This record gives sequence, C-alpha cells and structure tokens, in this order.
Amino acid sequence: MSFVDIRNLSFAYSRKSKIIENFSFSMAQGEIVGILGPSGRGKSTLLRLIAGLESPTEGSITIAGKTVLDSATFIPPETRGVGMVFQDYALFPHLSVAKNVQFGLHKLSAGDRAKRSAEMLNLVQMADFAQRYPHELSGGQQQRVALARALAPQPALLLMDEPFSNLDAGLKEHIRSELRSILRTAKMTCMFVTHDERDVEAICDRVFTMA
Repeated sequence: MSFVDIRNLSFAYSRKSKIIENFSFSMAQGEIVGILGPSGRGKSTLLRLIAGLESPTEGSITIAGKTVLDSATFIPPETRGVGMVFQDYALFPHLSVAKNVQFGLHKLSAGDRAKRSAEMLNLVQMADFAQRYPHELSGGQQQRVALARALAPQPALLLMDEPFSNLDAGLKEHIRSELRSILRTAKMTCMFVTHDERDVEAICDRVFTMA
C-alpha cells in the first residue's frame, strides 16, 4: 500500500483555467520525490492541495493510511500531518530562531517544546543560532531554520516548494547535499518542487515531470 496516494485530483480557478486535471500519483514511505517542470504547470498548486491550503474540484488524497480529502472528507491543514517549507521560508521576524522552530509545537509542554527545538536545530546544524532573529541570518541559514520548523512536529509528509530559489549558486550546491542527508537522518517522506534538474539529481530518489 502506498504511503501517499493521490487519485484523479483536479483544480481550476475558473471553468476555463484548469491548473491540474485528473492527476494521480503515489509514493512510498521514506521516499524523496522531485516534482519538476516550468512555471505555471501547477507544481506549487499541487503542494497546496496536498497541504489543505486549497480545495480541489475533485479527487482524493490519502496520507499514511488516512484519507485527508475525498468527496465526503476534508481534513484541515493543521491536522493533516503535513509539513511545508515555502519559497520565502516564511519565518516570523519577531521570533528568535528557537521560538520559530517551537511555533507549531503548542500541544507539547514548554520543556518538551524546548527539547524538540534543540534536537531539530542540532539536526540542521543551527544550534549556535537559537537566540538570533531571522534578519541576523544568511539565506542559507534561514532555509535551515525553516526546515527545522517544518520537521519539528514530526509530520508524516514534508512538502518543499522551490526552497533554493533565493540562494546563490555556490550555496545551493552545498545545501543540496546537506538537505538530502538531513531528510535521510529524519527518515522523512518528502515531495520537492523545483524547476532545476540539478536539485532533483542531488536530492531525489525519483522525479515526476509536470509538463
């Protein structure tokens, strides 16, 4: 049985502008899959549908054996077990690095939140930056904090939307191999959207192209 199973997913902003039509896809637990293709092909929309940030016109999505969407079901984003890293990282500027990572852990006690945050910052090699603020970090450091925050609630599935687009070429090269290592250590199932084939080659187990 597939860990993530998407069946006949369709989405349109209007009857004339179908972004995604009858999209079906499945992936195994622990797999890192790249979604490749040029802008405007619905890659980011697909992630938003899986995360529950948009509603499709039809289709079903099952994650870790739980149906999160079908004709009779809509599980809200916060209870889907999905983590997301956005293109612009979306860190809270008024919160420290540690507090950013703790943000989605409100169900835990203060002590457990701090412990989990420290574990995640160690994983992404940002433990020394826990008390800094986003504006004090480089682009690569912000990206690692965003990844730590997404991994902290232990999601069943991690979605990454063009996470390297704001980084220069040299930093990209370094962070690609780092990211694969972090995802493997965390045993994370991940869907990774990009338009750059080099990202897919460095990080992903396989690729799906949205042409």
